[in-house]
Amino acid sequence: MKSNYALHEILEVHEIAAFKTVCMTKSKTMQALVTDPELMQILQQDATLSQQQLQELGGVLSKVTQ
Repeated sequence: MKSNYALHEILEVHEIAAFKTVCMTKSKTMQALVTDPELMQILQQDATLSQQQLQELGGVLSKVTQ
């Protein structure tokens, strides 16, 4: 199957995935340092959302064949 994405689009998806990975890592790391329950909940939600978004981006990238 030929990809319907241009090379620059594929690279942009890779960049977004890398950024979301950093965001998720930071949120999970900061949870160990936070004492405020509301901030803890925000960080947990962010980590969960980032993980879902990374799965979606992985689905897009899995459709790309080179």
